[in-house]
Amino acid sequence: MDSDWDKNRVNDKPRVAVVILNWNGRQLLERFLPSVISHSEGYAEIIIADNGSKDDSLRFLAENYPELRIISMPENLGFAGGYNAALAKVEADYYVLLNSDIEVTEGWIEPCIALMESTPQLAACQPKIRSLNQPDFFEYAGASGGFMDHLGYPFCRGRLFQTLEMDTGQYDDSTDVFWASGAAMFIRAEAFRKAGGFDHRFFAHMEEIDLCWRLHNLGYRVMVCPQSLVYHLGGGSLPKSDPGKTRLNFRNSLMMLAKHMDGIRFYPRLLVRIGLDELAVFTFLIKGQFSDARAVYRAHFSFFMHLPQLRIESRKLSAPLPPIIYRKSIVATYFLWGKKRFSELSLRASSPRI
Repeated sequence: MDSDWDKNRVNDKPRVAVVILNWNGRQLLERFLPSVISHSEGYAEIIIADNGSKDDSLRFLAENYPELRIISMPENLGFAGGYNAALAKVEADYYVLLNSDIEVTEGWIEPCIALMESTPQLAACQPKIRSLNQPDFFEYAGASGGFMDHLGYPFCRGRLFQTLEMDTGQYDDSTDVFWASGAAMFIRAEAFRKAGGFDHRFFAHMEEIDLCWRLHNLGYRVMVCPQSLVYHLGGGSLPKSDPGKTRLNFRNSLMMLAKHMDGIRFYPRLLVRIGLDELAVFTFLIKGQFSDARAVYRAHFSFFMHLPQLRIESRKLSAPLPPIIYRKSIVATYFLWGKKRFSELSLRASSPRI
């Protein structure tokens, strides 16, 4: 596939832009940018979108990579707002949204672009993502493609909650998924614009799932391309232990449901979710994670502040659930029935409506 793409697209090769969003990530740029440059030259333009950094990131780039294009935002707009602002200034056929803590491998771009070029309805895809700290295991934020259950809980091929599977090639097929990870997302520029980009209110976390949901509703497909491999450090901006991450994840998951579901489907699910969130609070308290427990209530407060506007928007966005959504509860499947691997689920990727 790689060689065919290289030979056949000499004169009309699509324009690809790798856009790395940076926020106070000077050390990450120093560590990971060399691999991106060495494995992307000749295939993509590399752009750094700086989200109002206060460290010496810009000086480091100017001194060491003066050839790279820099797009600077005056303040931190978050993942969603930062990429919206930056991509509005980028002319390309395909955007590659890449976290600053990703180590790419040789030939990581070509398979994804080849897949998208050969599949007109494919709006977004992701490579296989392994953990940089445990290279034989999948990484939390994407693994080999993302899914979601009907209550809004995300999971991946290779990752259910905190259980990460070893990559033995069990998920090496290119297949339809519900969402592609924002840590390393290839997206057709036209589809990104048509869907309206990211919802800036999400700030960070789950904004890519919300975007992929809208892409599905527009009739597009989302896939994983495991022939491309990257390694993710994770926690580059917000460490997993940060209660801010907890707040954003709980809030944004509820916001997403409120946006995309009509009242008949949304309000019963909201009641279930609030109950499950209370169980999460109890678990945090038992573990002594009091900041995380408070973060859940802060998430609920923020969500209910947004709820009236979200319900107005749902009149335009709500549609039948995409068939690729897991119709069971992944919480019950994992915690009650003890299924810890994606392959144990009664879920099969299916092509969306075209």
